[in-house]
Amino acid sequence: MRLKNRVAIVTGAASGFGAEIARQFALEGAKVALADVNEAGAQKVAAECGDEAIAVRCDVSRRDDVDALVRRTVDRFGGLDIVVNNAGWTHKNGPLLDVDEATFDKVYAINVKSIFHMTHAVVPLMRKQKHGVILNVGSTAGIRPRPGLTWYNSSKGAVNLMSKSLAVELGPDNIRVNAICPVMGETGLLESFMGMPDTPENRKKFLATIPLGRLSRPIDIARAAVYLASDEAEFISGVEFPVDGARTV
Repeated sequence: MRLKNRVAIVTGAASGFGAEIARQFALEGAKVALADVNEAGAQKVAAECGDEAIAVRCDVSRRDDVDALVRRTVDRFGGLDIVVNNAGWTHKNGPLLDVDEATFDKVYAINVKSIFHMTHAVVPLMRKQKHGVILNVGSTAGIRPRPGLTWYNSSKGAVNLMSKSLAVELGPDNIRVNAICPVMGETGLLESFMGMPDTPENRKKFLATIPLGRLSRPIDIARAAVYLASDEAEFISGVEFPVDGARTV
């Protein structure tokens, strides 16, 4: 019960990494608000997490939605200790000039601007209580980029660096900030990352770049999140935490 009685928000929690992070947080004793534009999906996962979990419809690219999410979480659970900025989006793997402006804006709104909104919403509260943990799901794409994903790569590079800068600025307030950096994962966005159908033959091309020989799984990311959110990591802040089977080495 490493997160007993802690209150957490997890964005993008209806599926993939976010859903498993929420489940593992609940198993470790946390009270969890699961946020997603897919409210029905978030409600389904919240039901799996138990009575101390709620689902909240939230478009993380909208400040009013993020503010409402934080208010509802605090009203329901009486505080807020942990935020996991997991919601993310990508363009399809392909030539960089084929990505239009609307797609570029959507990638940056969900991957980057959402953290700006969440920071404004939660830092005053965390400063007042003199503690907090913020985990941003970045990517190995922001460390060792793959071709065909230039605009996505750059958005995750922003997340990774933003996490470091937030850690430096918020450290004196006893607020820890870290970036979790998964390698390509078994999620609903996999074919977009690959830019081709998810067949065994096509997977081999990507698996060949990962020394441990497999894609990341939601449980891998969730376990990293539990550790970084817990007191076991009380002196760890400002790191890019690769969960990548040695891909970035």
